[in-house]
Amino acid sequence: MTSEIDQNDAAPADPAYAFKPSLMGAMCQFTLRPDALDWQIGRHSGRTPYDRVSAVRLSYRPVTMQSHRFVTEIWSAGTPKMQICSVSWRSMMEQQRLDRDYSAFVTELHRRIAAAGARARFSTGLPVVTYWIGVVVFSAVMLATAALAVRAAILEQWTASALVALFFAIFAYQAGTYFYRNRPGSYRPDAIPALALPG
Repeated sequence: MTSEIDQNDAAPADPAYAFKPSLMGAMCQFTLRPDALDWQIGRHSGRTPYDRVSAVRLSYRPVTMQSHRFVTEIWSAGTPKMQICSVSWRSMMEQQRLDRDYSAFVTELHRRIAAAGARARFSTGLPVVTYWIGVVVFSAVMLATAALAVRAAILEQWTASALVALFFAIFAYQAGTYFYRNRPGSYRPDAIPALALPG
């Protein structure tokens, strides 16, 4: 498995993954050791035994310059919440997608957590309350935008109607994809939902 930085210190049997979460942020490095997840985020580092992982959440988190971005969040006793992202910043205007490496690493991480017998919760998408509040707001915005487009058409303001309709289509596609991929749910570590990984 390859990543954006040199990882010659990892043995061939120890899959590794690295990414830069922001332009000015420190590099994040993760390595799957036989009994634990080794991590280094800037100057901070640590080791999280697989059997101490208490929860894993997979979600779709697009950002302004990268609409195809996925995040794995990991909780464990005595360790701050960790995030593994599917994209890495390379320059002011460029982010690199690491879809294949991300999917392979996250899948192997799940396999090792399950093999260690961890009693972890595996969930996808947004928390239930956050998700449904977002759906209600999204629906309200869609209805209001559609009403504006219809009103502009009735008044024969074709340019305004076209602009509103274009905004409606773009927003509906982007927000609709976000909520579609982030439906709350749970899963088994050996059956990761396809919508929760790049593809």
